[in-house]
Amino acid sequence: MSQLTPGKKRYVKRELGDERPTIWIGKSGISDTLIKEVEKQLDKRKMVKIKILQSAIGEHNAKQIASQIATQSQALLVETRGHTFMLYKPKKK
Repeated sequence: MSQLTPGKKRYVKRELGDERPTIWIGKSGISDTLIKEVEKQLDKRKMVKIKILQSAIGEHNAKQIASQIATQSQALLVETRGHTFMLYKPKKK
């Protein structure tokens, strides 16, 4: 997967900055259902904001969880801030 350009990173941060997360990861953690929902929202909007609840943190930290979800959904991790992160997936041509 290609890297995000600094301009595209700024664009995604600006678009999702003030928005509330649309997906929350709870104590069930990373499941197939969660990945399907992430992919569905990425197909629809190209970007998604996800919040990891404290109950899901366990032995992993937020960056590890975010990069695992990004890999499984074939998206690019834009930014991790606290327990919230943003993913971006360019449209297929």
